[in-house]
Amino acid sequence: MANMSDISRRHVLQLAGSAALCGGLPIVTVRPAQATPAMLSSAIRNLVGEATVQQGKVKLDIPPLVENGNTVPMTVSVDHPMTEADYVKSIHVFNEKNPQPNIGNFYLTPRAGRAQVATRIRLADSQKVVAIAKLSDGSFWQTSADVIVTLAACTEEVP
Repeated sequence: MANMSDISRRHVLQLAGSAALCGGLPIVTVRPAQATPAMLSSAIRNLVGEATVQQGKVKLDIPPLVENGNTVPMTVSVDHPMTEADYVKSIHVFNEKNPQPNIGNFYLTPRAGRAQVATRIRLADSQKVVAIAKLSDGSFWQTSADVIVTLAACTEEVP
């Protein structure tokens, strides 16, 4: 047997690879956890607390059918003035089945001029996307959209 100082990193990796191929080492496939509708509700509750979330004011522009979930365009706008006394403080986007239920948080000031954000998101599967706006008066407004994804993102299965 060779002296330990003569064994290279490459040699150790070759031995480990050979052992794995021969069944000597288990091959572990790691898949990201998937959020659930209950996790979505919990994440929204963490944001709004006990406040009532009202329908309206928020518009979520997202394609209802996407071929690839890796890059889905999305725009959220809120029909509300952006004055010093009355404005949209933040916009939050949630999803039902990605590994994490909170897609993004966007914080605004009256200097933004209008309450609108646009980005691209990843969707792990067909699911509901929820957009919530928090206004300066402390109220919350929301809308949601169902998106069908034909090629999922965020998860890759190894055969």
